[in-house]
Amino acid sequence: MEEELKCPVCGSLFREPIILPCSHNVCLPCARTIAVQTPESEQHLPPLLHSRGPAPPAAAAAPGAGPGAAAGSAACLDSESAAGGGGGDHADKLSLHSETDSGYGSYTPSLKSPNGVRVLPLVPAPPGAAAAPRGAGPASSSLTCPQCHRSASLDQRGLRGFQRNRLLEAIVQRYQQGRAAAAAAAKCQLCDRSPPEPAAVLCEQCEVLYCAACQLRCHPARGPFAKHRLAPPPAHPGAPGGGADGGGGGKGAGGGRKLPTCAEHDLENYSMYCVSCRSPVCYQCLEEGKHSKHDVKALGAMWKQHKAQLSQALNGVSDKAKEAKEFLVQLKNLLQQIQENGLDYEACLVAQCDALVDALTRQKAKLLTKVTKEREHKLKVVWDQINHCTLKLRQSTGLMEYCLEVIKENDPSGFLQISDALIKRVQVSQEQWVKGALEPKVSAEFDLTLDSEPLLQSIHQLDFIQMKCRVPPVPLLQLEKCCTRNNSVTLAWRMPPLSHNPVEGYILELDDGDGGQFREVYVGKETLCTIDGLHFNSTYNARVKAFNSSGVGPYSKTVILQTSDVAWFTFDPSSAHRDIVLSNDNQTATCNSYDDRVVLGTAAFSKGVHYWELHVDRYDNHPDPAFGIARINVVKDMMLGKDDKAWAMYVDNNRSWFMHCNSHTNRTEGGVSKGATVGVLLDLNKHNLTFYINGQQQGPPAFENIEGVFMPALSLNRNVQVTLHTGLEVPQSVKQPKVPNN
Repeated sequence: MEEELKCPVCGSLFREPIILPCSHNVCLPCARTIAVQTPESEQHLPPLLHSRGPAPPAAAAAPGAGPGAAAGSAACLDSESAAGGGGGDHADKLSLHSETDSGYGSYTPSLKSPNGVRVLPLVPAPPGAAAAPRGAGPASSSLTCPQCHRSASLDQRGLRGFQRNRLLEAIVQRYQQGRAAAAAAAKCQLCDRSPPEPAAVLCEQCEVLYCAACQLRCHPARGPFAKHRLAPPPAHPGAPGGGADGGGGGKGAGGGRKLPTCAEHDLENYSMYCVSCRSPVCYQCLEEGKHSKHDVKALGAMWKQHKAQLSQALNGVSDKAKEAKEFLVQLKNLLQQIQENGLDYEACLVAQCDALVDALTRQKAKLLTKVTKEREHKLKVVWDQINHCTLKLRQSTGLMEYCLEVIKENDPSGFLQISDALIKRVQVSQEQWVKGALEPKVSAEFDLTLDSEPLLQSIHQLDFIQMKCRVPPVPLLQLEKCCTRNNSVTLAWRMPPLSHNPVEGYILELDDGDGGQFREVYVGKETLCTIDGLHFNSTYNARVKAFNSSGVGPYSKTVILQTSDVAWFTFDPSSAHRDIVLSNDNQTATCNSYDDRVVLGTAAFSKGVHYWELHVDRYDNHPDPAFGIARINVVKDMMLGKDDKAWAMYVDNNRSWFMHCNSHTNRTEGGVSKGATVGVLLDLNKHNLTFYINGQQQGPPAFENIEGVFMPALSLNRNVQVTLHTGLEVPQSVKQPKVPNN
């Protein structure tokens, strides 16, 4: 978090920080040094001219200018004018003097902050320079942000016009106190003295605190310790501003601090927040009408709202930081694997080359060099990725700690001064973890193998076989995307991460729903597949494997999928006769023709017991609608049952007949009318078909010994309209018919 508390100009912890219009912060003393004053007549010049270095004395004077025209310009603070003549206030207005009356402040290249920002030297004004030359126009001051390089003009209040960041100032003070207390509390862990000496350093690799004497004796900067990193002692958990008790310190600091008053009305406390100006205001500011047309809301409500937004944004960064820590552990393990695999490859290479006697000696050295280069390349890539990720993680962690400290503050107005900027920074910090940023750029595997079979004369051409290809690894089934609907199942899978073996396609296998053998149902490159036409109320086992030019990989784990107990389906508009008219989401059917036309359902059955009903919505002029089942290739321009592809019951208002291959059987009394319900029971376990009218069985079982794949079917003309009802359980009366008395 310390980086968040340092001024970008001086590089030290903030002193009297002020908030610039771009939401960045600088120390008030540093702001005086980087401010620039220009005459109004020159304000159209590019900002680059305002920050240029001093010109050589010979070139600085214009032709014909006096002896003083070559003198460089300088800047100082007019503390008396800024304070209104008072000597106790800080000087906030900037006045610039120049012997050439150019009106420009010059940056001195030799004076730079630790962050590279050029500052103006504070040079006392020469005698007589306070009076402006005759004819010179009024001057205006500007301030360029050292971080985003945006310029801001100062009004008549000078630097007083920028708001003081009291929240940041309090956090810096608490941080300094906590750091001092922590440094005093940390003790050496190896001292023989009682009490131990204060710790001077912490070894990040050994995780041990050392005093100066123990460091020289037990942890010299040579040998294996030379690469260890020594850091200052960490913050003590109980110290103010550090660990879990830091919140208590912040609360106490906030409770004892005087409530801030309005910058324009010293006797008024902030009570409202102007959304348009993004600034807290007092009651008197509202009375004066300065914010009459602005969106003004209660200070407390906006404080809570912005705190919630910042907390929500922090959650995303926290998740990314956690992933980054896990990623760093993964990278460090990857380093170890690369080291081990590299050594294994070297040992194997040495053994093979030694077996080829003297003729392989020179070639062996070349091949060893290639392995070493490959290993060093991988190590370099991983180390670069570790350093890059560590830098991002440190920045995100620092920002998180700073934001958490800000959230602990109880100063609504101070919080709202910086909340918008912090929310944006947190969002930007989250966006920097782009897709792929937490994936290794190299693998621990070395794609090198040595072919030692060629004849002796081919030794000089011996080289590694690049891009060694292996069979693909086990695919991972994505169970959250696998689902069933009716008698279809959908499966999804993916390859495991860090898999570098190429994949040319996948093979999906499914059993028969009865625990039988697996069969291939899909071969291709897609990782999502839907299989239709399965049995209802059945349990299927599925598995997948990948393949490439080297062969077929192992099977995935087997996933168990259960199809629906009952069928939900509608009439199928794609296979219906063109005279059929469907409505009500394809659940209601009628016809435009006086001739019978056939329409099928969208489901297909080959196993199990299925029941559906058709409600007669309209019945005019005693037509003969037919209800039943059919093959998918049934003839659709004549009554259902007249060909060998359909099994049906056709019925009028008085009686019914069963029909198949144009054969009429089992005439039964009882017909249909408007409002009647026809039930169809297809029992493929017993291989028979039964019909019902208004809940009563119509005659004996209509057809027996039927096998194959069947679809619900209906034929009707324009005098009939029916509505299909599906997803029905088999009625109890149908399941257990009454046994006739002997």
